[in-house]
Amino acid sequence: HPSVNVVSILSLPLPELSKKLRDGSLPLDHVFYAYVGKALQIATETNCITEFLQESETHLRKAKLMGKHEQGLLYGVPVSIKDSIDCQGHDSTLGFIKNINKPAAEDSVVVQVLKRQGAIPFVKTNVPQSLISYDCKNLIFGQTRNPLLYTRTPGGSSGGEGALVGGGGSILGIGTDVGGSLRFPAAFCGICAIKPTGNRLSKRGIMAGVVGQKAVAAAVGPLAKDVESLALCLRALLSEDMFSLDSTVPPLPFNEEVYSSTKPLRIGYYETDFFTMPSPAMRRAVRETKQLLEEAGHTLVPFELTNVDYVIFNYCVRGMFADGGRSFVRKFKGEMEQGGTGVLFWVAKAPHWLKTLLCWIAKPFVPRLSSIIRSMKENRVDEVWSLHHEIEDFCHQFIAQWKKLNLDVMLCPMLGPALGIGYPAKLSVAVSYTMLYNALDFPAGVVPVTLVTEEDEEELQGYKGYYQDWWDRTLAKAFHGGVGMPVAVQCVALPWQEELCLRFMKEVETL
Repeated sequence: HPSVNVVSILSLPLPELSKKLRDGSLPLDHVFYAYVGKALQIATETNCITEFLQESETHLRKAKLMGKHEQGLLYGVPVSIKDSIDCQGHDSTLGFIKNINKPAAEDSVVVQVLKRQGAIPFVKTNVPQSLISYDCKNLIFGQTRNPLLYTRTPGGSSGGEGALVGGGGSILGIGTDVGGSLRFPAAFCGICAIKPTGNRLSKRGIMAGVVGQKAVAAAVGPLAKDVESLALCLRALLSEDMFSLDSTVPPLPFNEEVYSSTKPLRIGYYETDFFTMPSPAMRRAVRETKQLLEEAGHTLVPFELTNVDYVIFNYCVRGMFADGGRSFVRKFKGEMEQGGTGVLFWVAKAPHWLKTLLCWIAKPFVPRLSSIIRSMKENRVDEVWSLHHEIEDFCHQFIAQWKKLNLDVMLCPMLGPALGIGYPAKLSVAVSYTMLYNALDFPAGVVPVTLVTEEDEEELQGYKGYYQDWWDRTLAKAFHGGVGMPVAVQCVALPWQEELCLRFMKEVETL
């Protein structure tokens, strides 16, 4: 409509847009169709949307008839939803052809709560086949591209969300994270996201990439352009509706006092996990953020990570594929594997004797590959129980080190810049910075803090990696050509302290 200032609507941050929708100063249909139009444009450019939720127009008409007392915190806000999150009457394909025309019988709990809070879910977004990848490609919908540079991946597995929100086609997206699946797309596309503690938000009605595994905690969380938008989303989701619809979720409403506190923080930090060598831009992002935080009156304390290689192989890989990868491979029955899962699929598929042989061959040349193969053996039931106890012990040791330093939060690197399309399949090991906090089940968010410079690019010439093997050489190539692309840092808090994590993220964003 000629009277609608679409550019003005699309430029409003979520808290301001939400306020204008609730007080009636912005008509609901103007906002809805502004985002539908922008989403269509971004989808054409990046191939990020899998489906338009036609019933969203019905929800829009119903919302216009609501009284003031019925309007929730997200009244009239168009929200995008990851493919793997059930929306009634729509497929949750996980990129598998066999899941086409198998619509969900009901909305997931998260979608139900969003609707009760007045939000209008309007599109579903693309994912990599099986979700176990941080690229975004499958045989149904094809490859999703990064809105900032089409030759780069938007990350995954919530890659469609990252591309759509990063491109401005959605103001709020909902995704999932089992190894960085919210944080990769946010960091690669220059936006913010938070992975809460695994059970802070309901996972009922959400499809998993590896069914049944409990070692590495999956979580549901939001993606948005800024931290305040993430906070508003969590305020809305952590409502009575969430707790009444899923009684397994602890009734912990959003803690405003913690989020709005201005007390100086005691912040742990590290520049590397000594497993995946950071790019020059990643290291600089942490150093510059540390300096700004110190200048603002916060205390920064070095934190030394140890045994990350053991955690990745023995807790994360072994934990996720404790049955030797049999249930993971079963998902591909009758499907073509299109390369997004990289080495994990082929190792899981290999018979035991071949795994042993490959492990022996790879050890001198690609030691980390050898460790992955060794970690993907089939475990006995008693070994799985033992593994869970080990993970618990590791978590308690990590918290003890955190408490000994009297830390509030932690500042960590985040992989970046966005890798070229196809590289994540070759670089499964580069999830170390994110997956650590799924194993620990700590809330972790990402905030973009800088852009890759020409100096960073020049420094990459000397990138050798810690193992100086094929994987390190591939990662050096994957980082190249990223001048001008965003680089983020990770902000981490102890379990159930999402509000403190967001408060820290807000501090980083402001500085």
